Amino acid sequence: MAKLPIVVANWKMYKTAHEAARFVEELLALVEGMDVKIFLAVPYTAISTVSKAAKGSSISVGAQNMNDASEGAFTGEVAALMLKEAGAEFVILGHSERRRLFHESNEFIARKVVRALKDDLIAVVCVGETDEERSAGRVEEVLREQITRCLQGIAPEFLEKVILAYEPVWAIGTGKTATAAIAEEAHVICRECLIDLFGKKDGGSMHILYGGSVKADNAKELISQKEIGGLLVGGASLKANILAQIASHCQLKKGK
Repeated sequence: MAKLPIVVANWKMYKTAHEAARFVEELLALVEGMDVKIFLAVPYTAISTVSKAAKGSSISVGAQNMNDASEGAFTGEVAALMLKEAGAEFVILGHSERRRLFHESNEFIARKVVRALKDDLIAVVCVGETDEERSAGRVEEVLREQITRCLQGIAPEFLEKVILAYEPVWAIGTGKTATAAIAEEAHVICRECLIDLFGKKDGGSMHILYGGSVKADNAKELISQKEIGGLLVGGASLKANILAQIASHCQLKKGK
């Protein structure tokens, strides 16, 4: 059976809990009956509220980051079990903003992935090249290094809870979007790497999402590509009607 496409909305540092609850109420009315999974990655302070508002629906709620430790003297950090208790079902790890602004390494991200999976959270793991790396012809090298270092060693029983997201850094928040052909080419590289790591059966069935200036007017073309199993949406996910439009395009994708 084909897997449903996934749309992950990354709200970043936007929306209070009250604003988030109103958003979910509006979104639920717009996406009712759609054959697509919607993940809302909300600020920590809104997880509990959104989880309650979305209860019993097709919407999953998650976080945008977490620490790799189960607990400890880490002022300002949050642990996977804390997210779970608040109602989170997934967590985004390795987003380019975390890598660039907070200097997170592949090794640190790998430890977070292991911790998330052990504590029963779905891990949405982000990878992607910078403009300089692409210009230097290093796309495959960079993607293979990030995927291998962030995912290597994950036990087969955890793979169903791992989602890979390809997000070219040069297309995040810049207004630039990878063409469907460029995105698919990178996704093929990601797929080949996953198969090398986990075998054809497991590596060939894992979800790979595209992220990077996704909008309602480019979602349909992107999701039509063979290896793109969903979308990671940033700014466009802050308006319920636009997110619903993107979701409607994604549900049209047929299983391979």
